[in-house]
Amino acid sequence: MARSRLTPERESELYTAVLDLLREVGYDALTMDAVAARTHSSKATLYRQWGSKPELVARALRANKPASLSEIDTGSLRGDIEEMLAHTDDCQMDKDAALMRGLAHAVHTNPELHRALRELLIEPEMNGLDEVLQRAVRRGEVAADNPALKLVPHMLIGAFIARPLIEDQPVDRAFLSAYFDAVVLPSLGV
Repeated sequence: MARSRLTPERESELYTAVLDLLREVGYDALTMDAVAARTHSSKATLYRQWGSKPELVARALRANKPASLSEIDTGSLRGDIEEMLAHTDDCQMDKDAALMRGLAHAVHTNPELHRALRELLIEPEMNGLDEVLQRAVRRGEVAADNPALKLVPHMLIGAFIARPLIEDQPVDRAFLSAYFDAVVLPSLGV
C-alpha cells in the first residue's frame, strides 16, 4: 500500500485518537469519519495511509506496544521476565486489556480485523515470546521437549481474561509477577 509521508508525531496523534475512540465507542461503532473528524484529517488521507479500518486499528494497537520481547536478553529466563515486567505500565496494561476485551467480539465477526490483528499484533508478540523461551532452551534452563513451552501464550492470555472475571481486579505487574512465579516458571521447570 502506498503510504504518504506523515511525521512520527502526526502518526502518533492519529493512533492515539483511534485508541481513544475505540475505548469510547468500541470497534463496531468506530468509523473512519469519526477518526477523520477527531484528527482534523480527511477520510481519503486515512484510507491512503492505512487502506482500511482494521489495518488502522491494528497499527494503532501495535504502535502502542513497547519494544519487541525478542530484544530482551538478560541471560536468564527469570531475568527476561523481570525485565519484561519492568517495562509494563499498570495503567496502560489496564487500558490495553479493556481494548482487547472490546475487540474480542469484533474479531469473531470481522475476518479482516482478525487477519490484521494476527499479522500486526499477535504474531510479532508470539514470535518475541517464542524467542525468549527458545533462548532459555538453548541455555539449558528449560527442556526442549517440555510441553508447557507451547502453552505459555495460552497461560498468559488466560491470566488476562481470568483475573478480571474471578477477582474483579485488573491485571497489573504484581499479579503478573506472582503468576509467572507460581504458574509459568514452574510449568517450564524453572
